[in-house]
Amino acid sequence: MAELALLDRAFYNIMQRFINTGQAPHHTELARDLGIGMEEGRQLVHDLMTAGVPGWVHPQTDWIASFPPFNNQPTQYRMTIAGEQKWFAQ
Repeated sequence: MAELALLDRAFYNIMQRFINTGQAPHHTELARDLGIGMEEGRQLVHDLMTAGVPGWVHPQTDWIASFPPFNNQPTQYRMTIAGEQKWFAQ
């Protein structure tokens, strides 16, 4: 399991990416942003999901599917903020 400080940085990075772009980062983007190796970034995504974040990766992949309150895949729950609609909720 990754160190708590690194998990916190990863959580913040993923949330900011969702807020800014409407999509979760790929683990290679997360690794680049955090200055860590790609394999460490991949493992970090899985560590976050087992550390109590009520999100998940798409089955048998490393792709973030859901990271509350956001969903990376389109759902019937669209979020609109200040007239902008680029997010989906769980």
